[in-house]
Amino acid sequence: MRAVLVLYFKYFLKWDDDFATTIYHTFVALCYLTPILGAIVADSWLGKFKTIVYLSIVYTLGQVVMAISAIHDLTDANKDGTPDNMTLHVALSMVGLILIALGTGGIKPCVAAFGGDQFLDHQEKQRSTFFSIFYLSINAGSLLSTVITPILRAQECGINTKQSCYPLAFGVPAALMVVALVVFIIGSGMYIKTPPQGNIMVKVCTCIGFAIKNRFRHRSSQYPKRQHWMDWSDEKYDKLLIAQVKMVLKVLFLYIPLPMFWALFDQQGSRWTLQATIMDGNFGVLTIQPDQMQTVNPILILIMVPIMDSVIYPLIAKCKLNFSPLKRMTVGMLFAALAFVAAALVQLQIDQTMPIFPSSTESQVKYINLMSTPLDVKAGNNNFTLKPFTANEDYLTFGSQFTLFLGPDASYQIAIEEGNRSTSVIVQEGTLLKPITFSDITSKPEQGANAIRFFNGFNITLNMTWGDQSFGNIPTNDMSNYVLIPQGVAQYQIKDALGSVCDYKQELGFGSSYTIVIPPTFNFESTCEQILVPVVDIKPNIIHMAWQIPQYFLMTVGEVVFSVTGLEFSYSQAPSNMKSVLQAGWLLTVAVGNIVVLIIAEAATLEDQWAEYILFASLLVLVCFIFAFMAYFYTYIDPAKIEAEFAHKEPEEKKRKSLEMSRKSSHSSYEKEEETLQTKI
Repeated sequence: MRAVLVLYFKYFLKWDDDFATTIYHTFVALCYLTPILGAIVADSWLGKFKTIVYLSIVYTLGQVVMAISAIHDLTDANKDGTPDNMTLHVALSMVGLILIALGTGGIKPCVAAFGGDQFLDHQEKQRSTFFSIFYLSINAGSLLSTVITPILRAQECGINTKQSCYPLAFGVPAALMVVALVVFIIGSGMYIKTPPQGNIMVKVCTCIGFAIKNRFRHRSSQYPKRQHWMDWSDEKYDKLLIAQVKMVLKVLFLYIPLPMFWALFDQQGSRWTLQATIMDGNFGVLTIQPDQMQTVNPILILIMVPIMDSVIYPLIAKCKLNFSPLKRMTVGMLFAALAFVAAALVQLQIDQTMPIFPSSTESQVKYINLMSTPLDVKAGNNNFTLKPFTANEDYLTFGSQFTLFLGPDASYQIAIEEGNRSTSVIVQEGTLLKPITFSDITSKPEQGANAIRFFNGFNITLNMTWGDQSFGNIPTNDMSNYVLIPQGVAQYQIKDALGSVCDYKQELGFGSSYTIVIPPTFNFESTCEQILVPVVDIKPNIIHMAWQIPQYFLMTVGEVVFSVTGLEFSYSQAPSNMKSVLQAGWLLTVAVGNIVVLIIAEAATLEDQWAEYILFASLLVLVCFIFAFMAYFYTYIDPAKIEAEFAHKEPEEKKRKSLEMSRKSSHSSYEKEEETLQTKI
């Protein structure tokens, strides 16, 4: 669903790039904040199995609401293809996303931990293999979705008007979620279901809270120091729980720098997808949609995970190198930083090919010579000669007013609205040369479409069509409106009132704009391709989407050595009854990472996208060094061994505490008797 989400925001809800990115990362952050709720519910009330089942139902409902929110005919009373009540669509989208966040977030800490529960303590190798397979299966699903969901979105559907089929793109995942849930429930009898062991999350929080409060209460120097600040909870909680909380806190402290990795990683679905919208997606016989470029990540995951597990890690082990989990994670962060450097380099190349639109104090004009002879033009300080039926290649930039000289005789005082871009067609009326000015498109066409219009310089009214779309009847020396046409070979038909027809073909790329000029010399007997003049208003995207593959490769390598390792590390270092808690903590780093994106994107206010990429890469490198320093001092533990030691000591501890209580009770009884005797005396 996330594969098309940012495009749904941009093209259906009509939000700009920055706001679409903001809401996208807010949603992702919410998806990774709710695992705390899922962990509490699973560990203290329902257990992992039931939590997965119930919250999957909520998840599915959210997908259904999202599919309904994307039906443009829902509020299109005037049948013009634009929803009349966009507020309703936004509200439904937000409800759907909140339900999805509750559902997906609630099951996230349970799914991996529930899988880990199926293995016994002596099956560490099998559990490690499971986590790799688990991650492979996630990315197999991601691969299918990032291929299929954009294809579903690209279909056209609707009752009154045909548009991109977002309802289908959101509805199919909802249906597949139902199928997945049924399959999961069918396997119920085969699972090891660990019963909930009390409200462990609350226990952990209250234990930490009591330790802090007790330490503050005994802050005076007269009280002896304790080995660890958590030992101040010794008066109320047993040593096993305190030891388990210490283990959890030790890992959670190590998690502090990790959100920066996710801040970069999750921009694949936002900034990188938006980057792809201004690139060339023509792969020969295939046309790749911008949201389909995310497919590269799961494809590479499916390739890289087996290679890492079967080749790279064993090879490193044979070289007697200590490539511990925390070292792997450090390397993963560096690869993610390199991925953003690659993205910045690609963005620099894209920026060089992008059209420069006028500022709020400028105007831009392009001139087309509709004369059969060359024409000398002086516009402001610009002198140039236009050949017959041609235009100057680039737009000329002026202030709001300038003088235009056409040939030796004609001159005009031109006033153009500031911030406007226009085309001026120079025609002859009698013996007088005259410019006719038309406003141009002032932004790149969206979704890789091409904006096409016709100028009719012929002496009769003509009608132009593309497929079943009409440019209308265009009088002499007039311009049609723009029509958006997808990439590929476009075939136009030009007709007059008598039924004469001329066909014109044009090869279109991605994101271009053309004014097709029908000159005065036009006739229906000649071939249209030889007579019509296509004038480029905006050049097509020329930087190929394939240039994004290196950044996806670097990010995927980083993900494999960071995320897969992190999942396994979290499970291996977690106490037996707190695995969901630590999984929720791991997922919480993803939420914080997406919040970091919001903060940096808003605070940085960088005009150039490449500069923002470099900023994120630099911050991750800095955080990487901090993490490496912290990891150097981390000592790996065996939670089962520690718990076993405390389980052995616990009876003796209880016996000791019981004796102490008994002595205190006896001493208190003796004092009371003595006090009574003294009172009598």
